[in-house]
Amino acid sequence: QGPTQKSTSHLIMFNGLVKKVIKPNGAPITDFENRVGTELFNLEMSASEIKSELRDLYITGAREVSVGPSSADKKAIIIEVPFKQLKQYHKIQIRLVRELEKKFSGSHVVIIAKRKILGSSYNRSSKTKGPRPRSRTLTKVHESILDDLVYPTEIVGKRTRCKLDGTKELKVLLEWKEKVNVDTKLETFSDVYKRLTNKEVVFEFPVDEP
Repeated sequence: QGPTQKSTSHLIMFNGLVKKVIKPNGAPITDFENRVGTELFNLEMSASEIKSELRDLYITGAREVSVGPSSADKKAIIIEVPFKQLKQYHKIQIRLVRELEKKFSGSHVVIIAKRKILGSSYNRSSKTKGPRPRSRTLTKVHESILDDLVYPTEIVGKRTRCKLDGTKELKVLLEWKEKVNVDTKLETFSDVYKRLTNKEVVFEFPVDEP
């Protein structure tokens, strides 16, 4: 006897989840990553505008973090995607983020490419050939995370300010025309960046409106 309709749908769902969440080195998938994978699968089945683009995309990780003051009880969702798929995600990111934020009760969703940082010892390793790629340095990876965080908003300037206690704070200026779209996410961007890099950053818009 062939599989029942119910068991077939479970099989389709299972295969979809396996396809949507693929972690490096066969690491176990968390319950929250399963939730995100489920929503991506559901969007692939139902969201006509992005379903074809979603078909070949998957994530490598996802987690929910607290952002803003503890009293606010605000959450953000960090989704890691393969670097080689980032451009494909960018094509549908505005619509995809909007749909996911609806599914997760308004939590801000950010999409970050998974990048590997190569230490300075890479140049001296007998197992490697050639110099360390600049794109894999700590500084360059952290700069790329900034770009990922605010996409599709463009970064138009950066300034480093030295505090009285000797620590440094980076100020990142975003294009003014996107203010209405991302003004409520600036605190989320700062908190997520601090969590990913352990560095302080403040996102602002140019003082003079163009």
